[in-house]
Amino acid sequence: MNKDIVDELLDQWATERPKMNVSSLGVVVRVQMLAKLLQQRTAAALNQHGLKHWEYDVLSVLRRQGEPFELPATEIADAALLTSGAMTTRIDGLEKRGFVQRQRSKSDRRSVLVRLTGKGKQVVDAAIHSRLEDANKTLEHMPLTDRRQLAAALRELLLSIENED
Repeated sequence: MNKDIVDELLDQWATERPKMNVSSLGVVVRVQMLAKLLQQRTAAALNQHGLKHWEYDVLSVLRRQGEPFELPATEIADAALLTSGAMTTRIDGLEKRGFVQRQRSKSDRRSVLVRLTGKGKQVVDAAIHSRLEDANKTLEHMPLTDRRQLAAALRELLLSIENED
C-alpha cells in the first residue's frame, strides 16, 4: 500500500504519543486536504467561464429549479448556508453582471425573487459541463463501485454532522 502525507502525519503522532488513538484524523485530515485540492480544481474549471465558486453556487441553485429559474432570495441564502446580508451582496454582483434580476414577489411584497437571466443560464450551463468534466477526471481511476461506496460513506458522515444541531 502506498503511503500518503496523512500516513506520515499519523506515524509521527504514533511515535510521539503512542497511547493516543489518532485514527479518526486519518479520515478528517484527508477530507480536509481533499477539500482544498478540489476547491482549487473547481476554481480552475469555473475560471474558464469567468465565474467564482460562490457565483456558480447561486446560479446553479437557480438553474436547478427549472422554469422560470427563480427563488426567493432567502431560499437561495439557505441553500448556500449564507446570511441574508451576505446573499444580498452576492446577488448585487450577479445582477451587475447581468446573470440575475430581482423582482418583488406578487404574493408577498416583502419578499424578493431572484431570477436567472438568459445570460446567466447560458454561463451556468457551460460551467456545469466544465465542472462535471473535472469531477469525472478527478475520479477516473476509481472504480464505479468504489465511488458509490465512498459517496454512501460520505453521505452518512455529512448527515451525522448536520444532525448534531
